[in-house]
Amino acid sequence: MKTSDFDYYLPSDRIAQTPIEPRHAARLMVMHRDNYKLEHISFQQILEYLKPGDVLVLNTTRVIPARVYARKDTGGEVEILLLRRLDLLRWEALVGGKRMIEGRKLTLNGGIPAEVEEVLDGSRRIIRFAEPVEPHLGKIGHMPLPPYIHEPLQDPERYQTVYSRELGSAAAPTAGLHFTTELMDQICSAGVRIANVTLHVGLDTFAPVTEADPETHQIHTEWCEVTSTAAETINQTAREGGRVFAVGTTSVRTLESAAKAARGGDRVAAISGPTNLFILPGYHFKSVDAMITNFHLPKSTLLMLVSAFAGREQILSAYQEAIRLNYRFYSFGDAMLIL
Repeated sequence: MKTSDFDYYLPSDRIAQTPIEPRHAARLMVMHRDNYKLEHISFQQILEYLKPGDVLVLNTTRVIPARVYARKDTGGEVEILLLRRLDLLRWEALVGGKRMIEGRKLTLNGGIPAEVEEVLDGSRRIIRFAEPVEPHLGKIGHMPLPPYIHEPLQDPERYQTVYSRELGSAAAPTAGLHFTTELMDQICSAGVRIANVTLHVGLDTFAPVTEADPETHQIHTEWCEVTSTAAETINQTAREGGRVFAVGTTSVRTLESAAKAARGGDRVAAISGPTNLFILPGYHFKSVDAMITNFHLPKSTLLMLVSAFAGREQILSAYQEAIRLNYRFYSFGDAMLIL
């Protein structure tokens, strides 16, 4: 297995620059893993593939307005992208600016003093703020859209799921962006259960793998949680013959992390803490029966995850068909349902 095995060419005009309205009007490619048949429908028709007694697992994380700007003590401007809070005052961040050395003094646009406490690999830094920065992000922070999106986002809520609750992500769990409140109400009324989990998404999730051998790639940790209530809902669903539908690769990663701790025939256990689970082809899925996901970047860990679930050749073939049929790709793009 090589990283190049997960490469494909995507014309730039297939990258969605703006979210579609309404959310559930996105297209949905349905892939059946038993025969690799493809169907093409609207996302709002997804209820046709859900049955009473199934469970839909949602990642309720909420994106932080994590892009902030500062000035160095020498006067130059710096862009800071907050990735992960380490404690009350310290954050791991990506920092854009020259000579961001240890001890460099900064002042955020809101007037908060900060300092580069530690230099990590690449542009990663540990930043210590003079006071907690979260209360100020609503005023000074900007939504951290991926670099391939060049159009300004008119409504920041369009980069949040309608069910987002737990603030903590540097990027949205994008498969969930297609659900509207109306569609969620219809799903619940149809007898489909809902289980809420949390995984705070880091940007590493989306970054291309640069090593020739993907098994040597060091995936960074992300914090996740499955509550005892969610675990019981999922386990009860499986015991009664229902299917577990994971909304997004982040929900898959959370559930499979929880499956490692499961006992006594359960699908998952309640967990809370960091996960560094890296899912590659050859992985045996223990908790997930079906997956809703967007179309992912070449050579990314997410493309490797869906390839593990549905087969690399089948996924790349489906992607070529999506390109031919003018599907929209990436964060604001269309979706797949893999059964």
